[in-house]
Formats: sequence, C-alpha cells, structure tokens
Amino acid sequence: MKSLVISRNRDVTTGLRLSGIDGKFCKDVEELRTNFKKYKDDDSIGIIILTERDFNEIKEEVIAKKLSGTLPLVVTIPGPKGIEDKDFILRYIKESVGIKL
Repeated sequence: MKSLVISRNRDVTTGLRLSGIDGKFCKDVEELRTNFKKYKDDDSIGIIILTERDFNEIKEEVIAKKLSGTLPLVVTIPGPKGIEDKDFILRYIKESVGIKL
C-alpha cells in the first residue's frame, strides 16, 4: 500500500513528493473534494494525507470516511504555517473521552 497527499498547497505536495509520497495538487476546493472522493475508496492506498486547512474545507467527507473504519487511513498534518487551531488537541480529548480538562 502507498501513501497519497492531496493538498491545495504546492509546497506541501512537492515536499512530500520529494520524500517518496505520491501527491495530487488541487487548484481549488472543488478539485480537492473530487480528488478525495476519487481516492478514498482506492484499495492500493493505505494513507491519505491532508493539511489542516484542506481538512477543514471538506470536513464532512473526511469525518464520514474516518467513521467508516475502512482503509485508507486519513491523516491531517499542519500546514506550512504550523497548527492553525491551537485548541485542537484539547477539544479532541474532550470530544473523544467526554471530560473537561
């Protein structure tokens, strides 16, 4: 199985391509959504990598894929400017565990 990055950021796509990961550069949100739908059920892909910004644009589709429990695994990475949502980890723990920290 291989990994695939789908991003609207050319630097992220190029950088991960240089490290050996296939990449699809998307010009706009519609192309991003189309590529995600195309590759989310591909049996040859083990991991789909999205930047945080791209994840937020197609959140509904990504969450539905994650909840299905099937491959490929969808992973979100920070963009070139770092983590945009500073409370992401705290909110994630609250939602998954159900306790307030």
